[in-house]
Amino acid sequence: DSLQVKFQLTDFKSSVPVVYTGILPDLFGEGQGAVASGELNTDGVLEATEILAKHDENYMPPEVADALENSGYDHKGKPQ
Repeated sequence: DSLQVKFQLTDFKSSVPVVYTGILPDLFGEGQGAVASGELNTDGVLEATEILAKHDENYMPPEVADALENSGYDHKGKPQ
Protein backbone atom coordinates (compact mmCIF):
# COMPACT_ATOMS: atom_id res chain seq x y z
CA ASP A 1 0.00 0.00 0.00
CA SER A 2 3.09 2.24 0.17
CA LEU A 3 6.36 2.83 -1.65
CA GLN A 4 8.17 3.22 1.68
CA VAL A 5 10.93 0.68 2.33
CA LYS A 6 13.18 0.17 5.33
CA PHE A 7 16.53 -1.58 5.20
CA GLN A 8 20.05 -1.51 6.63
CA LEU A 9 23.23 -0.46 4.88
CA THR A 10 26.40 -2.01 6.26
CA ASP A 11 30.13 -2.09 5.73
CA PHE A 12 30.20 -5.23 7.94
CA LYS A 13 31.58 -3.17 10.85
CA SER A 14 28.69 -0.75 11.32
CA SER A 15 25.12 -0.56 10.06
CA VAL A 16 22.80 2.35 9.38
CA PRO A 17 19.03 1.96 9.23
CA VAL A 18 17.56 3.59 6.11
CA VAL A 19 14.04 4.59 5.20
CA TYR A 20 13.21 5.51 1.61
CA THR A 21 9.99 6.28 -0.20
CA GLY A 22 10.07 5.60 -3.92
CA ILE A 23 10.89 2.98 -6.50
CA LEU A 24 14.18 1.19 -5.88
CA PRO A 25 16.66 0.59 -8.72
CA ASP A 26 16.38 -2.75 -10.53
CA LEU A 27 19.81 -3.87 -9.28
CA PHE A 28 19.00 -3.10 -5.64
CA GLY A 29 18.99 -6.20 -3.47
CA GLU A 30 20.42 -7.97 -0.46
CA GLY A 31 24.18 -8.35 -0.64
CA GLN A 32 24.52 -5.82 -3.48
CA GLY A 33 26.43 -2.54 -3.32
CA ALA A 34 24.33 0.58 -2.90
CA VAL A 35 24.71 4.28 -2.25
CA ALA A 36 22.07 6.22 -0.31
CA SER A 37 21.93 9.99 0.09
CA GLY A 38 19.73 11.93 2.45
CA GLU A 39 19.74 13.18 6.03
CA LEU A 40 20.39 11.37 9.30
CA ASN A 41 17.51 12.04 11.68
CA THR A 42 17.74 12.36 15.47
CA ASP A 43 16.99 8.63 15.84
CA GLY A 44 20.05 7.73 13.75
CA VAL A 45 17.96 6.68 10.73
CA LEU A 46 19.04 7.84 7.28
CA GLU A 47 16.01 9.39 5.59
CA ALA A 48 17.14 8.74 2.04
CA THR A 49 16.12 10.91 -0.87
CA GLU A 50 18.07 8.88 -3.44
CA ILE A 51 19.19 5.25 -3.72
CA LEU A 52 21.73 4.12 -6.32
CA ALA A 53 22.54 0.45 -6.90
CA LYS A 54 26.11 -0.37 -7.85
CA HIS A 55 27.24 -2.89 -10.43
CA ASP A 56 29.98 -5.17 -9.23
CA GLU A 57 33.43 -4.39 -10.59
CA ASN A 58 33.15 -7.22 -13.13
CA TYR A 59 29.90 -5.99 -14.71
CA MET A 60 29.98 -5.40 -18.44
CA PRO A 61 27.02 -4.58 -20.67
CA PRO A 62 26.22 -7.57 -22.92
CA GLU A 63 26.89 -5.55 -26.09
CA VAL A 64 30.43 -4.73 -24.93
CA ALA A 65 31.12 -8.33 -23.88
CA ASP A 66 29.93 -9.58 -27.31
CA ALA A 67 32.04 -7.01 -29.16
CA LEU A 68 35.16 -7.98 -27.17
CA GLU A 69 34.55 -11.68 -27.76
CA ASN A 70 34.02 -11.13 -31.49
CA SER A 71 37.29 -9.18 -31.69
CA GLY A 72 39.30 -11.93 -29.95
CA TYR A 73 39.46 -10.43 -26.44
CA ASP A 74 38.08 -11.70 -23.13
CA HIS A 75 35.81 -9.72 -20.80
CA LYS A 76 38.84 -8.04 -19.19
CA GLY A 77 40.17 -6.80 -22.54
CA LYS A 78 42.97 -9.36 -22.73
CA PRO A 79 43.69 -11.33 -25.96
CA GLN A 80 42.17 -14.81 -25.94
